[in-house]
Amino acid sequence: MNPFGNIVKQAQKIQERIAEVQKELVNKQVEASSGGGMVTVIANGRQEILSVKIDPSVINLQDVDMLEDLVIAAVNEALRKSQELVSEEMSKVTGGIKIPGLM
Repeated sequence: MNPFGNIVKQAQKIQERIAEVQKELVNKQVEASSGGGMVTVIANGRQEILSVKIDPSVINLQDVDMLEDLVIAAVNEALRKSQELVSEEMSKVTGGIKIPGLM
């Protein structure tokens, strides 16, 4: 087989493995919290928020802004961790080569 044929075959294998990893990422989870654990968010490897837990002691109707800030901070951290998880998993497949639109 010519060198170009080998490259195409390798690219197809990488593409198949990337599709497998993307399916697996649905089942991988990351957790982030804010306010010393008062708000905890769990996300999966597809940047989907799976759960939000709020400690009842942080609920204060007189200070809703603080609770909103804690939720935003925890969600953003969970999404950041999820993106980091995706990058790590994809770099295992691609050998660290950054493929535009993939990560």
